[in-house]
Amino acid sequence: MKSTLLALCMLIFSVAAVADTIDTWQFDSPGQEQQYRQLTESLRCPKCQNNSIADSNSMIAADMRLKVYQQLRAGQTPHQIKAWMIDRYGKFVSYQPPVTASTLVLWLEPQLFVIGGVLVMVMVVVSLGF
Repeated sequence: MKSTLLALCMLIFSVAAVADTIDTWQFDSPGQEQQYRQLTESLRCPKCQNNSIADSNSMIAADMRLKVYQQLRAGQTPHQIKAWMIDRYGKFVSYQPPVTASTLVLWLEPQLFVIGGVLVMVMVVVSLGF
């Protein structure tokens, strides 16, 4: 009897907690809703590693989703919203960081690995005499 009552209480509280985290906002148009979805999927959660704010359940991601919604409703463009988020949370929130001196290695690293691999293959072929 006690275990059934405990299970029922846990079920009630878990449903209330889940219902509290669902974002139910009204948009002016389907295009605005599409912009919201694209923005929330293109911004990274500062707390979660490699989760967008659309996929994250953290409190900061919920706050960021709310801010995106509010700014879209206020008439801001997606570019302005992204710029505001980067100013507020840093370049980490963008999945496409700008090319700067500090990120140049990240942008060039894949090409350097390919060039290095080709050089190693050429050296092996030359040393074997093919």
